[in-house]
Amino acid sequence: MAELVAARVPKRLLTVLVRNAELLKFLTVGAIAFVTTSVLFFGLKWTVLQGKPVTANVIAVLLATVLSYVLNREWAFTERGGRQPRHEAALFFVVAGVGLVINQLPLAVSRYALDLQTPHVSMLAENVADFISATLIGTLLATGFRWWAMRKFVFPHAVKPAAAEDETPIHQ
Repeated sequence: MAELVAARVPKRLLTVLVRNAELLKFLTVGAIAFVTTSVLFFGLKWTVLQGKPVTANVIAVLLATVLSYVLNREWAFTERGGRQPRHEAALFFVVAGVGLVINQLPLAVSRYALDLQTPHVSMLAENVADFISATLIGTLLATGFRWWAMRKFVFPHAVKPAAAEDETPIHQ
């Protein structure tokens, strides 16, 4: 299947896609997590967590983060490693936790600093403000942070074997 797609994509574009494959995979995982978060956020906000949008968003982001870890580890960053699995998972969830806080800030500002909630604004305006602040702005800011932190801390390039580094040339 990959060969069929590669044969139909112009060479110049194919080169760009291949060079940025890891980023494209990361963004695909992010898109899946985005849809998961959005569906869960609005589902919870409109049902069991009415009046508690930040709590609904935290739960939605946490569940999407678990999904994101599995997809990133098994697909997006398969070419990277260098850490013990438990250490890697711990770092992932620390980074995700910071991302979660970053994700919540725009919603908290929208709701509590700008007071964009009923009865101060219409239900439609509240939901549009929640979508823009939590789902768009929060996700964009958190995604930028996560991309940088995942590559820097969680999934670093694999370390070269020690034997290869210890080899010294013999001078004659």
